[in-house]
Amino acid sequence: MQVMLKRTKVLQSRRVEILSLFQRYTEGIPTLSASALLTFLCKEQMELAANKDTAEDLIDRYEIDEAENRCMTFEGFLRYMESKDCCVFNRTHKMVYQDMDQPFTSYFISSSHNTYLTGDQLVGKSRLDAYVSALRKGCRCLEIDCWDGPDTEPVVYHGYTLTTKILFKDVIRTVEQHAFEVSAYPVILSLENHCCEEQQEVMAEYLMSILGDKLLKCPLDHPTTGDLPSPNQKKVKVAQALSDLVIYTRSVKFISFSHSRDNQNCYENTSMAEKKARKLIKASASSFIQHNQRFLSRIYPAGSRTSSSNYNPQEFWNIGAQLVALNFQSPGLSMDLNNGRFQDNGGCGYVLKPAVLMSSEKSFDPSTSCRYLKPIQLVLKVISGSNLPVIKSRNTLDPFVRVEIHGITFDSRSKSTHTVKNNSMTPRWDTDMNFSITVPELCLVRFCVRDQTTLFKSEFVGQYTMPFTSLKKVRYTQLDLRIVSCNTQSLHQTSLHQSSVML
Repeated sequence: MQVMLKRTKVLQSRRVEILSLFQRYTEGIPTLSASALLTFLCKEQMELAANKDTAEDLIDRYEIDEAENRCMTFEGFLRYMESKDCCVFNRTHKMVYQDMDQPFTSYFISSSHNTYLTGDQLVGKSRLDAYVSALRKGCRCLEIDCWDGPDTEPVVYHGYTLTTKILFKDVIRTVEQHAFEVSAYPVILSLENHCCEEQQEVMAEYLMSILGDKLLKCPLDHPTTGDLPSPNQKKVKVAQALSDLVIYTRSVKFISFSHSRDNQNCYENTSMAEKKARKLIKASASSFIQHNQRFLSRIYPAGSRTSSSNYNPQEFWNIGAQLVALNFQSPGLSMDLNNGRFQDNGGCGYVLKPAVLMSSEKSFDPSTSCRYLKPIQLVLKVISGSNLPVIKSRNTLDPFVRVEIHGITFDSRSKSTHTVKNNSMTPRWDTDMNFSITVPELCLVRFCVRDQTTLFKSEFVGQYTMPFTSLKKVRYTQLDLRIVSCNTQSLHQTSLHQSSVML
């Protein structure tokens, strides 16, 4: 009995705000009945489809002591509140739920730049693991830089640099093995070809012999005349760009929007560096959007980014560019946004572009205020945190939470809570926030926890990013922080499930 009391006391002192919520529905008794839990689910969590079976199922999964009595103790309630069942991300979006029968141009497609690299662009290592990692993150467009190698074996590396080399045939074998582990939808191989004619023939032979039936070798029959096929029609197929094997992704030089409109074919795509794309957006964002309604556009990082840094992908999603390619090996804000964008729609690597980017009737410019669109209000409250990871050089944190909205220029904002001093275990903020959003379909919401190290300086602790449209409308929920750790040998990402921020 003493052990139970001590355990309960520890749990209660750890999450007082959750204990208060629990007691609000127990009505003075020690446990929460199934009917009281159902009331909580409907009233607070807005789980309108919940019924008695739902409540009893949660008791079975999270209660240890009173499960047989169909009651939930505070310990069970706390386990439930800190579980993925209370995650702010809408669980229905963890499956493919969008229309997958639209032309390829109608989707944002998760895309990687210089996929083979695990480090910088000058002396970094090229590794097959980098392709595996990108594919397991749902990436659907991989880049392969191909150069002549010894013994007529094409190699992959960043040309004219000291990056290490890997064999082209090994890259293709790796793609064949892992292409469809997490997504059944098409993979585009973007080949930057610097090989002589003889080694190009070797490349083509490897593509056909290794990929076999997975390789798309001829056009598909599809009902939409003049358009690219849909991801569904090319499901479990690989498209790539080499000689006669190019079917739907033939790369052509971009000259102008008017030239593309009059001369470009639907199966041809353009690829340009971020600086050129940015200039085109500034000159005519509306024309760029219309261009991307008909053709695939690939945007890649500037050559000056020798450290493998990334641009902000949001500015190019805002004009409907489908293949916004990033250095997947470089953690930070850009990859946080990319991971957040593509966890939607089941993490399949394809996310349907919003109607505002596909309409031929209204001219849309993401740099304007969009006064013709009626804004919606995002109202949230950052309540508390639990078990925040402490930086090795410090014994505790002075944490605060910054909530960022990434979208069109008019919608992009951030607000922060106050800082809680010397508390990494149970920081409490109770901060209300309100955001006005005009184009929610383009918005990402990023929750970032930072440690206030000096008056004007703070350090990253953890973050969680998700599409605004995947935000579950509930009263109480929690976020798992994504902590990125890296060293000279490897890059990996871990989810600290017990580190959370409550909303």
